[in-house]
Amino acid sequence: MGEQVECVVVGAGVVGLAVARRLALAGREVVVLEAAGAIGTATSSRNSEVIHGGMYYPTGSLRARLCVAGKQALYEFCASRGIAHRRVGKLIVATEPAQLAKLESIQRQGEINGVGDMRWLDAAGSRALEPEVRCEAALLSPSTGIIDSHGLMLALRGEAEDHGAAFAFNSPALGGTVGTDGIEIAVGGAEPLRLGCRLLINCAGHGAQGLGRALQGLPPATVPRQVLAKGNYFSFSGKHPFRRLVYPIPPEASLGVHVVLDLAGQIRFGPDVEWVDRVEYGVDPGRAASFYATIRQYWPNLPDGSLSPAYCGIRPKLTGPGEPAADFVIQGPEGHGIPGLINLYGIESPGLTSCLAIADEVASLLI
Repeated sequence: MGEQVECVVVGAGVVGLAVARRLALAGREVVVLEAAGAIGTATSSRNSEVIHGGMYYPTGSLRARLCVAGKQALYEFCASRGIAHRRVGKLIVATEPAQLAKLESIQRQGEINGVGDMRWLDAAGSRALEPEVRCEAALLSPSTGIIDSHGLMLALRGEAEDHGAAFAFNSPALGGTVGTDGIEIAVGGAEPLRLGCRLLINCAGHGAQGLGRALQGLPPATVPRQVLAKGNYFSFSGKHPFRRLVYPIPPEASLGVHVVLDLAGQIRFGPDVEWVDRVEYGVDPGRAASFYATIRQYWPNLPDGSLSPAYCGIRPKLTGPGEPAADFVIQGPEGHGIPGLINLYGIESPGLTSCLAIADEVASLLI
């Protein structure tokens, strides 16, 4: 076996950074391997930058528990470190009577999940807060917010490094071998090497399943399939009326094309869902037509010609069209039988909100 370290974290997205920080704070020797040349270049920087409330996710799921705990931890972390964020709140809107039952179920689920601050609004109550939003009723979530995700990632990296973590960029984890005395990782890049470790945390995002399949000794049946869902965003030009995030009743596989308010007070709309078979970040301008139709269900006054392609992200999902959304998978030795290995699969939304809680969950699985 080549060079030796105690712990290797693969992936320097927001979850990998949070895990590296958490382990470094615990006094562990940590090396972070990142295939790209910088932190957070994929899913972590291609999202809505929303601190989610936690009302959507099934009872007892990791997504529910870690979102609610992560939200509180994230607000405290940002406030204590001067990371830009704002509790802007959001409205979840039912735009037709047939959606009222679904809105009620979201409120009930939120209460079960520990989101106790939601408030039901009738149409007049909604208009009092957001005069241009058309709906039959709405849920107000005061604890939903927005965050500077890059500022968050810089803070996580800085604290990890302050406690001894080392970062290796342009250093993809190509695979490895599970042995009796640890795990040996094949590291690519300009200077390939073999790196031995006692603990391996696979936070590789889009590459998590590929790394899992490339670990000799890991049972292949423990690696779930990956399904890629592209979410496109369109920017808005002109003056807008919104002070809060506005979300429709969630359709399949996402939370819907919503009003995305940023810290500068500008808005964009997204994401939609486009099932794809590869990671590619172009936005088709032709998708604007469906955006106009969807947005006008709750903002009828959206002007013609006001939308233009912005960016997209690709969610590393575990389930596809027509299937129930999968939970996060945080797979420790009980799931695959290998001491010292934790694989994180399907960490999509609300992964950013949950990152600090996910890190605590990972730490709790390590001996």
